[in-house]
Amino acid sequence: MFITFEGIDGSGKSTQARMLADHLRANGRDVVLTREPGGSAGAEEIRRLVLEGDPDRWSAETEILLFTAARRDHLERVIDPALKAGKVVISDRFADSTRMYQGLSRGDLRGTVDRLHDMMIVREPDLTFLIDMEPETGLARAKGRNGTEERFEDFGAGLQARMREGFLALAAEFPARFRVIDGDRSPEMVAAEVAAIADRALA
Repeated sequence: MFITFEGIDGSGKSTQARMLADHLRANGRDVVLTREPGGSAGAEEIRRLVLEGDPDRWSAETEILLFTAARRDHLERVIDPALKAGKVVISDRFADSTRMYQGLSRGDLRGTVDRLHDMMIVREPDLTFLIDMEPETGLARAKGRNGTEERFEDFGAGLQARMREGFLALAAEFPARFRVIDGDRSPEMVAAEVAAIADRALA
């Protein structure tokens, strides 16, 4: 099974992906925990290009190409081999993030994102958890990390608010695989809900 976590910056996706991986491993599952952009050596190099530096470093169109290239390498080298081996793959972000951040953030490029996805990626997750929370809370958390990968956070709260609306619309567009989770709770409460849903899906 291919499980992804989505949401605005600072929503707790990475924490929840890690907690679900720990839960499934404790129950005997063979789990690969990965992330996007990144997850493979080549994709991690592209990650540094797109997440660091000035917000205006790349146009949205160039970002779409870079993210698609990173995702293709990640798919070939990590995701597909693990799924073929019968493992559970959990990814912190996947194509839905590109549909939002590049497809909606700076112009209406969703059609371009989808065409590239259909040509180069094809695969969709089996189950997607959208960790939903207030944009101001998420942005404060993300900026509080004081890391170097803050290029998208530097676009400000307006982008995060648009992304939240976009992710919720995406969940409505793909209801069969999306589960919207209230992220404005303790990590343990969120993780318990996520684990219960994942266990049912894997049963």
